[in-house]
Amino acid sequence: MTDAAAEDQTAASDAQSSLSDRLNREVGEAHADWRLWLAAERRASHHTVAAYQRDLADFLVFVSGHLGDRIALRDLGSLKASDFRAWLAARANRGLQASSTARALSVVRGFFRWLEKRGLAANPAVGAIRTPKVPRSVPRALSQEETSEALERVEGLDDRAWVNKRDTAVCLLLYGCGLRLGEALALRRRDAPTAGQDSLLITGKGRKQRIVPLLPTVVAAIDDYLAACPHPLPGEGPLFVGIRGGALGSRQVQQRLVELRRLLGLPESATPHALRHSFATHLLAGGGDLRAIQELLGHASLSTTQRYTDVDTAGLLAVYRKAHPRAEN
Repeated sequence: MTDAAAEDQTAASDAQSSLSDRLNREVGEAHADWRLWLAAERRASHHTVAAYQRDLADFLVFVSGHLGDRIALRDLGSLKASDFRAWLAARANRGLQASSTARALSVVRGFFRWLEKRGLAANPAVGAIRTPKVPRSVPRALSQEETSEALERVEGLDDRAWVNKRDTAVCLLLYGCGLRLGEALALRRRDAPTAGQDSLLITGKGRKQRIVPLLPTVVAAIDDYLAACPHPLPGEGPLFVGIRGGALGSRQVQQRLVELRRLLGLPESATPHALRHSFATHLLAGGGDLRAIQELLGHASLSTTQRYTDVDTAGLLAVYRKAHPRAEN
């Protein structure tokens, strides 16, 4: 287990512990069953389960204090719209961002839907609450020049050659294949591509699988890392390992990008996820089809991918003028 995963589990455990004195037996059992349902039936990752647990715990702790008693199922069913709005106001007073509160409200709504489907409690008031308005964020991609320089310089950040090769391979998977960092770090040794392999099967969010094309430079980078890695890499073990041979955690990769930012003078937005943004943005600017990019990224909704159309308007206009049959008129 990575350090980040351990922290998530600890936070979820702490949230669960803080609830134990605030819920009666029926609500406590329902809460535990909901968490199991998320993991087993929804197949949510442990990161997602931990985040949802924290959001729901925040709501239930507030309701307990708001009502001044242990929460029963009948209490959840009798909450009024004003009670939900009081919780939202409390979050705002704590300085929590609208995006965080919007997600938390979505979790609470999902929990109430789950309760209703099982005949445990029903409360239409939660559906009447307006979601906090979240400013639309546009992904900040690196330029092609910045990306090229970052990929070149990552190979010289560590004194150990095999670590540099590992970090280069990870970064190339993010930029060359558009993987999420978690997807790259979830790869097993048996998943490593072989010479001539031109695609890779990736398991993304919700355990959904997709096939992504493999550039020869990505395959070569992984081969270089495997040849240099001093640790044994069993087939079912992680493809990417840390200094001591355990699974490589996301924080180590994030720290590498912090070092690159300082070295190259890149903006704070230059994170591992920015490499994935850059993959999509550069494809789109080069005339890539939006639906094809959606498939490559593993987005369930086209609207998520459409955020990238705001990133490089000049590039899109150039493609339009080149490709549209009436553009010259």
